[in-house]
Amino acid sequence: MSPPILSLALPSPTGRVLSIQSHTVQGYVGNKSAVFPLQLLGYDVDPINSVQFSNHTGYPTFKGQVLNGRQLWDLIEGLEENELLYYTHLLTGYIGSVSFLNTVLEVVDKLRLVNPKLTYVCDPVMGDEGKLYVPEELVSVYREKVIPVASVLTPNQFEAEQLTGLRIQSEGDGREACNILHAAGPSKGQAPEQFKIMIPKIPAYFTGTGDLTTALILGWSNKYPERLDLAAELAVSSLQAVLHRTMNDYKSAGHDPQSSSLEIRLIQSQDEIRNPKVEFKAQRYD
Repeated sequence: MSPPILSLALPSPTGRVLSIQSHTVQGYVGNKSAVFPLQLLGYDVDPINSVQFSNHTGYPTFKGQVLNGRQLWDLIEGLEENELLYYTHLLTGYIGSVSFLNTVLEVVDKLRLVNPKLTYVCDPVMGDEGKLYVPEELVSVYREKVIPVASVLTPNQFEAEQLTGLRIQSEGDGREACNILHAAGPSKGQAPEQFKIMIPKIPAYFTGTGDLTTALILGWSNKYPERLDLAAELAVSSLQAVLHRTMNDYKSAGHDPQSSSLEIRLIQSQDEIRNPKVEFKAQRYD
């Protein structure tokens, strides 16, 4: 009788990312926007789909399934039972309920028991342009429980306002909000470094850009851990190249880029993701 065959996952020399985000069959948001770019940058990426929808919710209709906290924990337990729970990074994006977010926090603790050096990159997706699109009670969970354990936080302006209670109406307000978030994070006592990157406003609306940006920041900051400014330059320059290609492709196909939201041309932009040309430089604050 032949001996049983044991499976073995080799360690990843570049990094292994557990990405807990939404999934759409068509289009590029959530894991569909984050997994491929990270793979292009050399990472092994294991996605858990917090939802599986036909398309993103900006379309007139959508259908699909939503993962609950118990189902998420089942997947984690399955990985643990087979000694497959070693990750260098955890990446989270849109989360639609308090119970699921609390389970994610349990996942953070579990992963850090296996690898105390785990980097947790959190995009606290809650809303934009003055409107929440998650239950309001998620804000306090992010503020009180997530910020203190997240290694990297990537809120937009509205989300930063929700997390800090500060109305951001100037560049100085933005810097102060960053200081508040930094002081509440796990690196208490470490002096913050601040810089800005000026980019032109593109006259179009895209979906999946926040998910892509956070993935690119994870990928490049891990490659240049002592140069967050350079990592941000690479991420921003790559994103801008993707957006310009997307807008030009829609124009070439006869569509008005300002008439509807545009699905980013991720596959067509893989060269710009893998080897971005830095065209937008970081300016450090004194």
